Amino acid sequence: MSETSQKIAFITGGNRGLGYQTALDLGPLDIHVVIGSRDAAKGEEAVNKLRLAGVIADYLVFDIQNPEDHQKAFEYFQSEYGKLDILVNNAGYAEAEFGSGHIPTVAETSIESLRKHFDINFFQQFALTQKLLPLLLAAPAARIVNLSSILGSLTLHATPGSPIYNSKAFAYDASKSALNALTIHLAYDLRNTKIKVNSAHPGWVKTDMGGPNAMMEVSEGGKTSVELATLPDDGPTGAFLHVGKPLPW
Repeated sequence: MSETSQKIAFITGGNRGLGYQTALDLGPLDIHVVIGSRDAAKGEEAVNKLRLAGVIADYLVFDIQNPEDHQKAFEYFQSEYGKLDILVNNAGYAEAEFGSGHIPTVAETSIESLRKHFDINFFQQFALTQKLLPLLLAAPAARIVNLSSILGSLTLHATPGSPIYNSKAFAYDASKSALNALTIHLAYDLRNTKIKVNSAHPGWVKTDMGGPNAMMEVSEGGKTSVELATLPDDGPTGAFLHVGKPLPW
């Protein structure tokens, strides 16, 4: 194990889209970034691009749905660094790209779809965070960033005229609401530590999930994650934020 004062970050789903952009934006802050990629070739390709951009980067073959990969990630960070300073729970799933057409109503939503959304967007995020928590506690002041969505806001979904009132994708939205609950409860559990836990709404970004009709470029999409990954000691915890502005639960 090599002791280092440099911060170590793990970004799941970091080989493309928002995860890659977050890694790219953390690099100039002297943070050693490790990205999780389901495909080794894609992980290596992403790391090579990051290194060309001056980012200190490595990758792990990592599938959020594989508990063995959770254990391997724990063993990697434990053996290499003995800690983890930043966990960005970026990997996620949506059945269809946003703005692509008809979204199933509650009556049309299959139990299989609901289970898959919850498995990837909530259960496995919880499992990985729980697995890595001893390493986060071993860091001087770790940060946990849960990639949520404004679509997880129960308040806005229940408010006629809100920006998302007519944008209801039940399985996805409910899984992100559950992830927000994890943020609130874990932040409470860790309230007497220096760890900060927050939910991030990146915005509607032009990724594979966001689709071409999204309002934000990928270059803008990592801003909230980076802000929450690098919060000062007096920064918020247990919050739901988009570029520094709180969102209603």
